Amino acid sequence: MHGTWEAAPAARWEDAFLSGNGRHGALVFGDPYDERVIVTHHALVLPVPPADTLPPRLAGRLPELQDRLLAGDTTAAEGFTDGRPLRWVGAFHPAFAVRLRRDGGPSSTGTPRTGTPRTGGPAPGYRREVDFATGVVRAVCAGRESRVFVSRADDVIVQRWSLPAVQGGRDLGGAAGRTPGTRVALDADLPGAPPGLDVAHSAVPSPGGALLTLRARYPGGDAAFTGVTLVVAPGGTAEAAGGGVRLPGAVREVLLLTRVRRHTGDLDVHAEAAALRALLDGEGDPARAYGRLLARHEEAHRGAYERVVLDLGGDPAERALPGSGLLARRGGAALLERLFAAGRYHLLSSSGMLPPRLVGLWTGDWDTAWSGAFTTDANLNLHTAAAAAAALPEVAHAHAALVYGQLADWRDNARMVFGARGVVAPAHTDGVSGHSYHFQRAYPLHLWTAGADWLLLPLVEHAETTGETDPRLVSALAEVALFYEDFLTRTGRDGRVVVVPSYSPENRPANASWVTVNATMDIAAARHALTTAAAHLPADAERLLALAARLPEYRVNEDGALAEWAWPGLADAYDHRHLSHLYPVWPLGEINPDDTPDLARAAHRALELRGAENDSAHGHLHHALVAARLRDGERAAGALRRVLEGDFFHDSLMSSHYPARDVYNADAAHTLPGLLVELLVQSAPDRLVLLPALPEGWARGVLRGVRTRFGARVDLEWRDGRCTATVRPSRAARISLRTPGGARPLRLAAGEDVTLTLPAR
Repeated sequence: MHGTWEAAPAARWEDAFLSGNGRHGALVFGDPYDERVIVTHHALVLPVPPADTLPPRLAGRLPELQDRLLAGDTTAAEGFTDGRPLRWVGAFHPAFAVRLRRDGGPSSTGTPRTGTPRTGGPAPGYRREVDFATGVVRAVCAGRESRVFVSRADDVIVQRWSLPAVQGGRDLGGAAGRTPGTRVALDADLPGAPPGLDVAHSAVPSPGGALLTLRARYPGGDAAFTGVTLVVAPGGTAEAAGGGVRLPGAVREVLLLTRVRRHTGDLDVHAEAAALRALLDGEGDPARAYGRLLARHEEAHRGAYERVVLDLGGDPAERALPGSGLLARRGGAALLERLFAAGRYHLLSSSGMLPPRLVGLWTGDWDTAWSGAFTTDANLNLHTAAAAAAALPEVAHAHAALVYGQLADWRDNARMVFGARGVVAPAHTDGVSGHSYHFQRAYPLHLWTAGADWLLLPLVEHAETTGETDPRLVSALAEVALFYEDFLTRTGRDGRVVVVPSYSPENRPANASWVTVNATMDIAAARHALTTAAAHLPADAERLLALAARLPEYRVNEDGALAEWAWPGLADAYDHRHLSHLYPVWPLGEINPDDTPDLARAAHRALELRGAENDSAHGHLHHALVAARLRDGERAAGALRRVLEGDFFHDSLMSSHYPARDVYNADAAHTLPGLLVELLVQSAPDRLVLLPALPEGWARGVLRGVRTRFGARVDLEWRDGRCTATVRPSRAARISLRTPGGARPLRLAAGEDVTLTLPAR
């Protein structure tokens, strides 16, 4: 349940097992004869010329655009750009593969490429596995063993390779009468590398080891990245060989320490090597050095991973299956248990310097879909949906690093596009620039104004959960409110303010162009931003709340559904992967069955009418999250089932964007834990909802360690139609408790646990 395994090495990089510390990542193929570990780092992004990253200067033309849209010109915004062609943000890419190969072994040759099968089969008894609680990827076969982890404590990729003792003058895989050596190299020949990438290698052998470096300079500039690998291999003197080193046959244990640095100009490789040697604490024995490094890492990683556990009563025989075998069953408790555990593991492992990208922290190809960047108009918040409730503050801290690190660029967006103070977030970013420069006629992402509120919401939820508010959050909320005060200046005939221009990602009305008036998401974001800022800024509260009160009401259309645009005459287009207009339901909770039953019914009707469009994983799971908030467990389970039955997961338990494992993408893998928690426990600062959307067939289970937004931990166990919940508050609170049996008030005192018994349905 807290790991997965396979009976053969990965034949494709998508199936490689994953490890990461939120900065460095590793994709481990697990071939004990020819191990390949692809190294990644959040900072590795193809440079974009700074001049190309500026937001468009459109503020002077904004009043004319507003006039035309309000006058009924539904195509007015189609030319509202600065005429530039579509410019993609910088593409995330891999660094290189660390390769260890035993001379004469029955292994594949050449560069590992997606879809390329291994030419040699594994020996009997082969097993590769990843332990989610430690982050260690292990492969073993015929006495050979490979172990890899990425240290959270020391920010280094650690590899240990162990070989069997020589028997009868023959090492397994070698020729009789001689002892083969081990070759170690850094291989930059990975798929999609751009023409003109300047790669230089260095290998410096030394007694008991070697130092390998690889420097790659990007085309057209002085930006580069450098990888440094320290090889510790007592038992002989290495010799240079083909860009790497060859270790003599007497070497039975090898320890590799690898780091990557992105830089401009040159890197002091000697200083990097000294820093890696310092991690050994003077220890020359690879096994003991590995143990010390692992202990330091495990202390940080295990505690985070083990905070929350989900047990759905999976069949022991199914739990024992390899991941590929479990996935082939397309459902069942054991599969959900493993995907929940894997999702939290991958989410934790990809969050640190930045939050998870579309691909988490991993790719084996330079040509990554959608630049392997951060799509913020839906995907990033879906990835981080589990952060607060599933007890991963590390993810919230990583999310904060992205948001607060880009506020200066967000100010430029507000000023240059809208002529306003405050901040506007981009819909797509590579993590380097926060400017809105990725847009075109059919995707006018530069005119999306809801992004700042949407991206700050996970940080608001983190503050509510922990009871600690970062001063940077208060400042950012004030800037979002400032933008709306400058932007919301137009009024309709009813005296309410009008959001114009307005854009509902990434959809358009059935009878109009993409940019219109009063998109529901924009209204919800403005209202939430103003009221949240008012709660943190008492001196400005009256003014901000007055503006929020003048925002339009949501609209229910002729189909009885919550409309995507609250503007007369705009027709809904239902068959779309995004559900932006249901932002008031999930994650805001502004529309819910308790407080707004009529709007909740309209939202449910909108969900019923929504199509799946291109079957993207994020669309299905977003649908399921909204259904869970509306307490429709069967609809949520149905959307989840479409993902499980659609072959979205690789053997690595990382997911794809489309069915049939098409396009490596972390949306499903990272969102699924958040969904499973939402089916069982939901919270707000003043509310706890237990078993709000328990699907049929979930007859028993245990969920421990869930955090709530009123500062309590919840442990839940249900069986035979009854449920026991223990609420463990860290601070005093008065909340409304909602269960399948009804509602009642509940007073909580810090440190005083409350145990509840209730019906499961």
